[in-house]
Amino acid sequence: MDTIQGGLMEIKITYKNTHHFSKKQLEELFLSVEWCSGEYPEKLVFAMRNFDTVFSAWYGEELVGLISAMDDGIMNAYIHYLLVKPDYQQKGIGRELLERVKQHYNDYLKIVVITEDKITEFYENNGFELKPSKRALFISEID
Repeated sequence: MDTIQGGLMEIKITYKNTHHFSKKQLEELFLSVEWCSGEYPEKLVFAMRNFDTVFSAWYGEELVGLISAMDDGIMNAYIHYLLVKPDYQQKGIGRELLERVKQHYNDYLKIVVITEDKITEFYENNGFELKPSKRALFISEID
C-alpha cells in the first residue's frame, strides 16, 4: 500500500495484480477519462480476463487506475491500457503502475506502447523512446 498526498489529506492506494473487475468498476474508470471503450463494459471485463498482465490501483473499494499488457511470452510486451481517474492523476499512480509492468517484463527485449501525442512526454520521462522511423497503424471501430 502506498500513501500519497491528496491536497491536505493522505490517500492510501493499494495495488493489485488481478484480472477480475466488475462491469461497473471498468465502466466508471474508462468513462472518467472519456475513453469510449467504457461504453462496452462487458467487453472490457472479458478483455481484462484475457490480458497477460493487469495491475490496478485502488482507493478502498474504488478502482482508480489500471494498466494492462499482452506479450509473446519471451521477447515482446505491449502495453494496451494505462489510465487513472482524473481526481487521482498527478499523484504518481500512473508512474507506479507503469513501473510494475516494466519490472514484470524486465527480461524482455522490448516493451511497446502506443500513445496519444499529448501524453508522449509521460512515457518518455519513464524510459520510453519515440522512434521517428516507426508508425502505429490501426483498423478501429472506436477511438
